[in-house]
Amino acid sequence: MAKLTPKQKIFVDEYLVDLNATRAYKVAYPSCKKEETINAAASRMLRNVKVKDYIDKRMKDREKRTEIKQDDVIREIASIANDDIKNYLSFKTEKVFVGYDVNGLPVQDYRTIVNMKDSDEIDTKNISEISIGKDGQFKFKLYCRDNALIQLGKHLGMFKDKVEVTGNMKVNNPYEGLTTEQLLRLAQLSDDDG
Repeated sequence: MAKLTPKQKIFVDEYLVDLNATRAYKVAYPSCKKEETINAAASRMLRNVKVKDYIDKRMKDREKRTEIKQDDVIREIASIANDDIKNYLSFKTEKVFVGYDVNGLPVQDYRTIVNMKDSDEIDTKNISEISIGKDGQFKFKLYCRDNALIQLGKHLGMFKDKVEVTGNMKVNNPYEGLTTEQLLRLAQLSDDDG
């Protein structure tokens, strides 16, 4: 594997923290201040064959070290996105007898019954909170399904961030100002030379 420059190594080390190439480039090249330049250079850096190979190698090393692969992470996020509260709780409303009214007729009311399944029977990894407050109120919360769906959507490329770039870009065009006829003559001359 080809050797990286010290700055390229800093870039890769920083990039692997959060996969943010712009931030990594700013750390590796702190003297570069112009945002447009940083974005373009960071993108170019990711396309550099030596840098790309080193990133791939480091990611594979991390997979071996942590024994966690990208597919494992996606599987866990999908588990959160597809989970259902009924996997943990059952709930129903039923009529209950509360007594008799002034005319001697039975009075019924409704009460909600919530039963949590036994922890030995369920996979608890998607539960973010279970608590009973001082007032005796039971609280049960799963990890956020919306966040999991957004993460999956981003992974699948469903959401594209729109980036607006403004500014003036001056391109040195040596043919600027030539007429169509002059351009055709130049093209013909270059064909004759080739």
